[in-house]
Amino acid sequence: MAPLHSHPLLDRLYRIRHVEDQTQLNYTLANMLPPNLLQGMQAAVDLLIDVRAKQQKIVIVGDFDADGATSTALCVTALKQLGFTQVAFIIPDRFTQGYGLSVSVADTVLSTGAECVITVDNGISSIDGIKTLKNSGVRVLITDHHLPGETLPNADAIVNPNVASCAFPSKSIAGVGVAFYLMIALRAKLREQGAFAQQKEPDFRELLDLVALGTVADVVALDYNNRILVQHGMARIQKGQVRPGIRALIEVSNRQLSRLSTSDLSFAIAPRLNAAGRLDNMATGVELLLCDDPAQANQLASDLDALNQERRTIEAGMKAEALHLCQNLPQFENNTLPYAIALYQKDWHQGVLGILASRIKDKYHRPTITFTDDESGLLRGSARSIDGVHIRDVLARIDSQNPEMMTKFGGHAMAAGLSLRTEKLEKFQRAFNQAVQDIAQPEQLQPVIWTDGELKSEWLNLETAKLLQQAGPWGQAFPAPVFDGKFRIIKQTLLKGAHLKLLLEPIHGGPLLDGIAFNVDTTLHPDPAMKTLHLVYRLDINEFRGQQSVQLMIEHLEPL
Repeated sequence: MAPLHSHPLLDRLYRIRHVEDQTQLNYTLANMLPPNLLQGMQAAVDLLIDVRAKQQKIVIVGDFDADGATSTALCVTALKQLGFTQVAFIIPDRFTQGYGLSVSVADTVLSTGAECVITVDNGISSIDGIKTLKNSGVRVLITDHHLPGETLPNADAIVNPNVASCAFPSKSIAGVGVAFYLMIALRAKLREQGAFAQQKEPDFRELLDLVALGTVADVVALDYNNRILVQHGMARIQKGQVRPGIRALIEVSNRQLSRLSTSDLSFAIAPRLNAAGRLDNMATGVELLLCDDPAQANQLASDLDALNQERRTIEAGMKAEALHLCQNLPQFENNTLPYAIALYQKDWHQGVLGILASRIKDKYHRPTITFTDDESGLLRGSARSIDGVHIRDVLARIDSQNPEMMTKFGGHAMAAGLSLRTEKLEKFQRAFNQAVQDIAQPEQLQPVIWTDGELKSEWLNLETAKLLQQAGPWGQAFPAPVFDGKFRIIKQTLLKGAHLKLLLEPIHGGPLLDGIAFNVDTTLHPDPAMKTLHLVYRLDINEFRGQQSVQLMIEHLEPL
């Protein structure tokens, strides 16, 4: 079997991640899947060619998360570069209009005088809203990547790889990826028609910073095609070939362009962009991504950073309340965990519900739904699940057995949303627990930490850390390498009252290494009696005063 990489460690890591041959590590743009594999692409392009010829007004209807914001900004930017003169966008209000192209959003669109609507990162389930637009003579083009229901909307064109009859191999492409494919297909058709004889043909590689951010932020699987898109977007960002809005988000997050990683996009950049949609309106985030003025971009990024700080404060308060509610559940009183957790508090913030559900799910390793009141007098819930328990299937099971319980629900394997009548909450909690009990195997309810095994002592160095950093892009379903090993503690101290800093020596010999574990339980650490540890860690690069050194980023630790 031919090696996938000359370095034996990378060869091993790639094989664990099911890379079959070296061609799947060749990330040239020429290896992208072709746009014509997407069903409906020809109809979509033909529609837009006609809209351009008539210079009709287009309104982009986006979504209020990072994928929706990047998709919206990408389409607005590309269409204007392609000679469309009337292009606007609308982001639904999360709190009053909800997700997707609802009837309320359709009414807003009609008030703008739109003649054509393009949905990005939504629309495949917006049957009533699209019917409203069509009845008023507006043409509708859906671009989406979410799973469709049994009935498709009556749109003029639909581009969605997850429509059952679509043969596009990359079913995990993000909404921003679908939007990018539409724009490159449209450009190709305009090139064929000679449209760029009188105007400069736009270089759509300039859009790849948006594609990388939206793809990583939406936590879609990084299959080969997505890795190509993300790799080129990341490379452009690291070289400084990045739009002012993303640059401003990177700077306000205290990250360096040249060393930016996909992890930085996930945990630093995306949360600040998402804060607009969680607490305010994602239109601010789209304006930032469209902004050409660095000073204005810096101000907008600063505003989003402040919103993110507010979100973190709200989240911390909600988490404390949720943990208190958990302890009062009957199962917790008996020192056992329920199969599933459903919590409600009337004043929890709708925009932070999903994060809260995720935090409780992570702590107890149980499918979790958090509920709060919405404006219509119903309970709105956000669900997060664990590996092996498909949360939408759980909700569908509940719905089949209790048809009147939920007013609506939808989602994917790991995340979902639902609405519930207030008086049905207790019955739903019991049904949710029973449904998960019926579906889940006992071993699925036990947390498991997967690692890439131990690192040889000769690989515990800066050279290996740099090799791993350059070997990505890493992300969902193609995870950054995580290792485990046993170490002696040479020194341990607490930083900022929360973080455990360690000086370590591999138990079988090797170099002394710095390690850090963030936000440890300070009632347990530091512990002078603890002499040896079994660690799960990432090999990272620490940069201080211009000097680089290797550092273990500790994700889990157990005394030996």
